[in-house]
Formats: sequence, structure tokens, C-alpha cells
Amino acid sequence: MSTLRFTAALALLLPCCLRAQETPVDTAMMQKIRTEAFAHSQIPFIAHYMTDVAGPRLTNSPGYLHAARWIVQTLRQWGIQKAGLEPWGEFGKGWRSTMSYVAQKTPYYQPLIAYPHAWTAGTGGLVTGPVVMLDTLSEAAIDQMGDAIKGKIVMVRPRPRDTVLASAFTPFATRYADTTTFSELPDMYMIEPGGVAKYAGIFKSRNETRQYLADKGAIALLNPSRPRGRDGTVFVAGGVYYAKGYTPPLPEIALSTEDMLRIYRLLRSAQEVTLEMNIQNQWDSTDTQGYNVIGEIPGTDKKLKSELVMLGGHLDSWHSGTGATDDAAGCIVMMEAMRILKVLGVQPKRSIRMALWGGEEQGLLGSFGYVKKHFGNPADMQLLPEQKKVSAYYNLDNGSGRIRGIYLQNNEAVGPVFRNWLQPFADLGATGVTISNTGATDHLPFDAVGIPGFQFIQDPLEYNTRTHHSNMDTYDHLEMEDLKQAAAIVAAFVYNTAMRDEMLPRKPLPKAARFVFDVDFPL
Repeated sequence: MSTLRFTAALALLLPCCLRAQETPVDTAMMQKIRTEAFAHSQIPFIAHYMTDVAGPRLTNSPGYLHAARWIVQTLRQWGIQKAGLEPWGEFGKGWRSTMSYVAQKTPYYQPLIAYPHAWTAGTGGLVTGPVVMLDTLSEAAIDQMGDAIKGKIVMVRPRPRDTVLASAFTPFATRYADTTTFSELPDMYMIEPGGVAKYAGIFKSRNETRQYLADKGAIALLNPSRPRGRDGTVFVAGGVYYAKGYTPPLPEIALSTEDMLRIYRLLRSAQEVTLEMNIQNQWDSTDTQGYNVIGEIPGTDKKLKSELVMLGGHLDSWHSGTGATDDAAGCIVMMEAMRILKVLGVQPKRSIRMALWGGEEQGLLGSFGYVKKHFGNPADMQLLPEQKKVSAYYNLDNGSGRIRGIYLQNNEAVGPVFRNWLQPFADLGATGVTISNTGATDHLPFDAVGIPGFQFIQDPLEYNTRTHHSNMDTYDHLEMEDLKQAAAIVAAFVYNTAMRDEMLPRKPLPKAARFVFDVDFPL
């Protein structure tokens, strides 16, 4: 019985002992970081150039490369070392939209809110055609229409639940309440192993059906925005046609919900609807490699400078907006965190490396490619020497909301450390630590090879309701004060990790398993 009592007592004392052994937070440095972050912020400057000036940053597009090269130049001006582009592997063709005009011509003229899907085909000039409606997008439905589909613009009948506009009485933007119990947050946005691979047949069938539609002579395919789209907000992404061996069969256009429903009601009442459109795109196969942006503050401790603290977000975006909240926001915060540490003259024990990823939207391609190149492949867990040198990777990719805490990714041992580091920022609303996992973004490849990889908890704002993958993802939807708060906290976490006597505790190494986004087909 005495042994059991001793064991129980030790279990109660252990967290206290761990905290006692932890290096005290440098409160003077935390205050310096806060002052620099709020009094001398460069966030609006970075945000303007990354969004307004560079424009959309579709992977391998001119806008992506413009932003990447500007970031490299800016990092060098700040004195960040080893700033440059690092290829992560084969991606595919570059693409950008150079003309996008869609209008209703009959029964009356009306401009439409419409965007081409990424990597879609063009129309070859101004084309006009009547709209026809299929019950389903299937070869059987196409065959049922027969030759009548030739020269037509095709749309699919919306489901009954999608024929009513989403309510405007639910607020788009929300914040976590200060009373939120963050420790009870569940796993968020997780894709289980095999979750992507199981869609291989669906993706293949979708591509074949579109090719069949084009072979039958259809001019274009209209796609609705997501059901939650309203007030001119259009959610639009793209297909697989950037990849080698894939050719876009016909133009695909995403319409605003209001425009699509008007056309649907006109067709349902036997009114002929004719559209005219001019979709033109620019393709580039000069360089089909994908690139990440890298920059570093070198470590100064003789024993620890070979070890790494990493931070990042994904630089690529979709094309109907300028990718402000997804994920220029994360990249802005990481750049600002690096600037803050450099301006303050920090001499970190460990090296600090920022990586801004390409190809995230197509399946975490940039970060996964980087992890395979530097640390190892989760498929066989044959780890490279560098894997042991990374203390942590910190990621930000849930919009521009302020940081409220951090997900531990089931790394329970790091909980007391992070709670200690959040204390100086409790007055800014950052108190939450949850054992839960979150995904699916660029910390996951690190986690998959046993490197502590973390994503911060953020206020939702309007990320999932209005801006994510939409034409409203623009500079004006960034919350600048929230981004300043986030930059201060990220800089503090990076500083504390770089200066800590020991590397952060790790979970047991995962078993060899194919990474969730490691699939044999393009996404």
C-alpha cells in the first residue's frame, strides 16, 4: 500500500517538478517582443505587397513567383540569412486567368458574378450558347440529352436544399468567448489515414465525365458556389489539370449562388436562357518545379546551433481573391515574427528557420516534399539525421484571427511548457492548451515523422463562412490588430524554443504509414 501511495504522490508532483525545471520565461524579452509587435508593426506593409501587389498566388503561377521573390528580397533587406527559393519537387504547369467575362444575354442582359475554375480551359474567344440543365452530371444523363447537348452550356439541377439562399441572420464572423474551455476542444478538420485515397475513383470519374461532356460538344460547364455562398461571395477552387498527363476538357465556371438560382428558376419555368462568355488563360510549362521560400536566423551556441526551430504557413492561394486569410495571414505573421526577432538583436542558441510553403492547396505538397527531402518519409520511417535536430515546427493557417492557444497534437509532455509560455499573453486572450489534433495543414508532415509540429488555436472570424477559398479573400478582410497579437506570440514561442536548454519533448515515433496526402493521383 505504501508503494501505491508513493506512486500516486509522485504522479501529483511530477507536473510541478517539470515546471520547476523549466527555464523561467524572460519577461523583459517578452515585453520587448510585445512592444515591437504593436508599436512598430510592419504587418500592413507585408500584407499589401503579398496580396494587393502580388495578386492571386495559385501554385506555380506568376503571382506566386512574384510574391516568393519579393519575400526573398525583403528577408535579405532585413538581414535574414539563407533567404531563397528551394524546390520541393515536380508540380506541373503554371496557369493564370487573363480574361473572365460571363453574362446572361437572354431573356435580358445581366452581368454575372463568375470565375473560371483554376487550370480550366478557355473558350477561345467570345462564345454564346443556351443553357441546358442535367439532373446529374453523369454519362447516362449526357446520353439522355443526345445531340441536343452540342453547342450548349451545361448546368446541373441543384438539390432541393440548395435552392434556398443561406440565412443572413447567422453572423459570418465569430470569436471564441473568454469563458471557452479550450482544453476541451475536439479534434478539428482531421482527415483519417486513407481519407484522401478513397476518393481516387471519384476524382477519376469526375474527370472522365467532363471529358465525355466536351466530346459531345458542350461549350462549358457551370458550377454553383458552395451552399453557404451569398451576397456575391463565390467559392471556387480547381481541378487536376496542372499535372502532367492531364488536359482540361472544357471551361468550368463557378457562379454566385444568386445568379445560379435565377438561371435555375428561369429554366424551370421554360424560359430560354442564353449566356455569352470569354474565358482566356495563360499557361506556362517553362519550369514545372514547385518552390518553397526559406529564410534563417543562425544559432549562436556552439553545441545547439545545428538544432532548428521552424515556423511557417502556406504561400499559395486560390485565384478568385488574393489569398489574404488563406494563407497570406499565416505567412505575414511568420515574416513579422522573424523581423521582430532580428530587430531586437536576438542571438538564439538554436537556428531559427522560416519556411513558406507552395502547393498546400493541392495536398500539402511543399511541406511534405520538404520533410521527405530533409527529415525522412513516413511511409518507411527511414529517418535522416536532420530529423533529430528539429525542436519544433509552428504553423498558422486558420485565417487572420488572434491566437487563443495551441493544439498539442497529443504531445501531453509539452503541455506544461506551453502553458508557461502563454502566461505573459493571457491579457491578450491567449490562454488555451488542448491535447487535441488539428489539420489538415502543413504541421502534419512534421508530425508524421515524429517532429513536434503544432498549429495555433485562432478566433474563427469569418474564415470558414466567407473568405476561405472565395473571391472575398482579400486584404480588407484581414484583422490587423489580431495579426499583430499573433506575431508577438509566435515570436515569443520561437524565441523560447530557441533558447530552451533542452529540445521540446517528443511523442513516441509513429509507426511507418503512408502519409494521408501521399497519393498516386493529383488532388
